[in-house]
Amino acid sequence: MANILLEAPVFSVEAAFHAAEFGVDRLELCSDFTEGGTTPSLGMFQTLKSQIDIPIFVMIRPRGGNFVYTAREIEVMVRDIKIFLSEGADGFVFGVQKTNGEVDLEKCSRLLNMAGDKSCTFHRAFDNTPNLEKSLEDIISLGFHRILTSGGHNTVSEGMANLLQLIEKAQDRIIIMPGGGSKPEHVHSLFQKVPLQEIHASCKKIITTTEVYRNESLQISANPKTQVDIDPEIIKQFKTAFNRV
Repeated sequence: MANILLEAPVFSVEAAFHAAEFGVDRLELCSDFTEGGTTPSLGMFQTLKSQIDIPIFVMIRPRGGNFVYTAREIEVMVRDIKIFLSEGADGFVFGVQKTNGEVDLEKCSRLLNMAGDKSCTFHRAFDNTPNLEKSLEDIISLGFHRILTSGGHNTVSEGMANLLQLIEKAQDRIIIMPGGGSKPEHVHSLFQKVPLQEIHASCKKIITTTEVYRNESLQISANPKTQVDIDPEIIKQFKTAFNRV
């Protein structure tokens, strides 16, 4: 049995509670599923932190879109880290790029300094950089603890070759955490070739909302009839895969 950590991104308080209940080892707490995650509300974090006992890493991303941030946006990110840090966040997830796509060392360093000794993940902005090997070395030099990546492609399946190379190059200098369309069958493919420590998987299922009335001529939300929740069966499949490698 391999000692592999399963992290799941969660976008609502109910999904977060379900993830903890069903056996996820760590939460990446976010808002806005359609944008791939933005900074969650403090109230949601406080509620979860007071009632569940697995680590909660907080997404620090002031908006959707790209990862090139203005000085004002960085100030917001710094303040968010300070606030969540004071409330007991176990770690943070963020990433900043320059306009040319490279890792913004100066701005990332400022955010890391605010996070102190808390574990920090450079998220999939990494996959948008022009040279993954250079970005790997830059992120290691900054002092991040891990990189969340699909190997520069949309999914882990497509980026598998790059993922294997990145894990080999990283050695024990930083954790390479595969994420982006991760499936239980990827565990065997990865673990048989490289030392896999952590994997990031949404383990999601789409549920229908319980409301009875809806004004069908009114469009307020992009997906008013559905919500993203956690599927216990997928978590079980990941845990089974961990036991087999």
